[in-house]
Amino acid sequence: MPVESGSSAAARQAKQKRKSHSLSIRRTNSTEQDRPGLQRDLLEGQSSDNLDSFMRVEETKLPLSLRTNLLDLFGQIEREFENLYLENIELRREIESLNDRLAADGQTVEGADLAKGALKTKASHSTSQLSQKLKTTYKASTSKIVSSFKATTSRAVCQLVKEYVGHRDGIWDLSVARTQPVVLGTASADHTAMLWSIETGKCLLKYLGHQGSVNSIKFHPTEQMALTASGDQTAHIWRYLVQLPTPQPVADTVQTPCEDDLDFSDKDDADGEAEGPNDCPSVRVPTTTLRSHQGVVIAADWLVGGKQVVTASWDRAANLYDVETSELVHSLTGHDQELTHCCTHPNQRLVVTSSRDTTFRLWDFRDPSIHSVNVFQGHTDTVTSAVFTVGDNVVSGSDDRTVKVWDLKNMRSPIAAIRTDSAVNRISVSVNQKIIALPHDNRQVRLFDMSGVRLARLPRSNRQGHRRMVCCSAWCEDNTACNLFTCGFDRQAIGWNINIPALLQEK
Repeated sequence: MPVESGSSAAARQAKQKRKSHSLSIRRTNSTEQDRPGLQRDLLEGQSSDNLDSFMRVEETKLPLSLRTNLLDLFGQIEREFENLYLENIELRREIESLNDRLAADGQTVEGADLAKGALKTKASHSTSQLSQKLKTTYKASTSKIVSSFKATTSRAVCQLVKEYVGHRDGIWDLSVARTQPVVLGTASADHTAMLWSIETGKCLLKYLGHQGSVNSIKFHPTEQMALTASGDQTAHIWRYLVQLPTPQPVADTVQTPCEDDLDFSDKDDADGEAEGPNDCPSVRVPTTTLRSHQGVVIAADWLVGGKQVVTASWDRAANLYDVETSELVHSLTGHDQELTHCCTHPNQRLVVTSSRDTTFRLWDFRDPSIHSVNVFQGHTDTVTSAVFTVGDNVVSGSDDRTVKVWDLKNMRSPIAAIRTDSAVNRISVSVNQKIIALPHDNRQVRLFDMSGVRLARLPRSNRQGHRRMVCCSAWCEDNTACNLFTCGFDRQAIGWNINIPALLQEK
């Protein structure tokens, strides 16, 4: 019997091994496709040998059932790779076929050999037409954007004047008294409301009558009374008597242009609890308690004249009360979800309520015999607030990152729309200058005019400004030092001096 040489036997064994472990797929005739297939066969043979060796070594330790499952899993993985490999081959064929068809036109498909054939005259012509179409389509929008940028060349100046620190939790709301002495009021999640001296930043009075978070504070139009709404399902009316301290000279500070790009670092100061004022007098008993809601009272406001108040609650209703008798006059129902805010007109018996149902409603009490209501659907998310201006406008803000200005005489569509990059909280409108202050979830405060043109952005850095969500803003028309106040969940309120050039206000 003839004996095979060592080289012939080794070659036959290698051939049989490759044959036993080769993929059952049809190879293409191209050299580029054969080479990856050969490499894959070799790698597959090596991996199979390694697996067999591994299984033989572990044969005495692995149970038969576990070993069978393991082999089955490896088989599934192999089949998945086979499918991916075949799909890859088919895609390469399609790309090459398309590239051959378009080669005559000077075009190539991305993913093939991009070095072959640059774009010819036809492709250049198509690109030119597309470019011209884009320019025509967006010419008007671009002009508006450029105009808004030009309007900010004469920059507004925003100066941080005073910080009001003393609450032990976030501040939801703030308001400025309408009568002398002019004080700042804040409502906090720490179950308290505080009155502050605007000039000195000192706490003048602390109200401790609520058993839950104080969500809103508003001052009576003619008397020294405050109205607060709370998470304890009540609204309180309480009187205050404060004496303003002697103002101290304020050190000169550098005025900061509002539009400057300051250091917007996310680095926050220490979150230790701020010490509350120790020598601040307190009031614990309200003059009047309003109890009719079955949920959190989120906001409250005085109607013109101060003889009635309106409250908004998470029980989806707004209630109208008589101040003298504390009796419920009307229950305003119709919203489908929780209310978020309510506001009254400064000169007329009008009320606007906002809700999580993406709508706000206008309630008309000017005619005692007829109480009309209008529903407005201008947002796609929670309406966080809607406020009146001195004129015939309503300004609404929403979690959909938009603010819209409406005309009371024609509320079918907004007369101006402002798009921002963050959810908008409780907004306010300056009476004299008609400037809208937008507090945002992203710690920014921006100022816009009634036509939707941005005027300023309040400076914020790791040294000044808010370090948490800004919840509310309020204007003060009678104070020259601080004419805008903001509060947030960083437990502080801030007084700002805003100087808007006449050029920007005309724009």
